[in-house]
Amino acid sequence: MKHIDVCLTPDLLHLHTVENTIVVVADVFRATSCMVTAFAYGVKTIVPVATIEECQQWQERGYLAAAERNAHRVDGFELDNSPFTYMDEQIRGANVAMTTTNGTLAITKSRSAVKVLVGSFLNLDAVARFLKTEPYDVMVLCAGWKGRVNLEDTLFAGALIDRLKDSYALAEDSAIVAHRLYCDGKENLVGYMANASHIRRLQRLGIQKDITYCLQHDLYDVVPVLRGNALVAMEM
Repeated sequence: MKHIDVCLTPDLLHLHTVENTIVVVADVFRATSCMVTAFAYGVKTIVPVATIEECQQWQERGYLAAAERNAHRVDGFELDNSPFTYMDEQIRGANVAMTTTNGTLAITKSRSAVKVLVGSFLNLDAVARFLKTEPYDVMVLCAGWKGRVNLEDTLFAGALIDRLKDSYALAEDSAIVAHRLYCDGKENLVGYMANASHIRRLQRLGIQKDITYCLQHDLYDVVPVLRGNALVAMEM
C-alpha cells in the first residue's frame, strides 16, 4: 500500500524521504492559496524563488513580481501575498515570480521529489483526486513559520490525509497527529484556529477576509505542479 507522511516544517525535511515521493507543499496563509487562486484566474506560470534578490532578477526580465516578508509586501514589487490580488485581470496569461517568507522556500527545498505539487484547502479535492491515480508515496511538506510548526498547514495535511485514508497508509506519527487535529476542528476551522499564531499576525494587519477565504474547501479544480523552475497548472 502507498504511504503518506507529513513533514511539519522544512527544518525537519532532512529527516524525511523525498526521493521517489510526491511532495505536496502547503503554505495556507498565504503563499500556496495565492498560487492556486492565480492559476484559477489564468496566470501562465509562477516561478517560486527563495530570495528577494532572485525575485528582482526575474522582475528585470519582465515578469510580474510578488515579494512578501513577515506578511507584508516588499517595496518595489507589483504583487503582494493576498489571494485577492491574484483575482485581477492583469495576471491573466502573465508570468509571475514569487518569493515569500515560508512557502516558496519550502518549494525550492523539494526539487528532488518525483513531483512537487502546490496544495491548499482551495484545491484540496483536486490534489486528492490526482494523488489517487499516482503510484508513488506522498509527503505533505508544511511550510510553517520561519522553521516553526504552524497549525494551519498541519490542518491542511490532516485534511488531505482524510481524503486519502482509504488509499494510503499513514507513515509516521506526524501524519496521525495532523489527521486527528483536522478531525477535531473540521466543523469550524476558523473557530478552531482562533488563537493560532499566524491568525493573530494576519488579524493585526486587518485582513480577516484572507483568513476566511484561505480556509474554504474545494473552490478550484486546479493543481499547480513544478516543471523545471516554474509552476504550471496540471492538465486535469
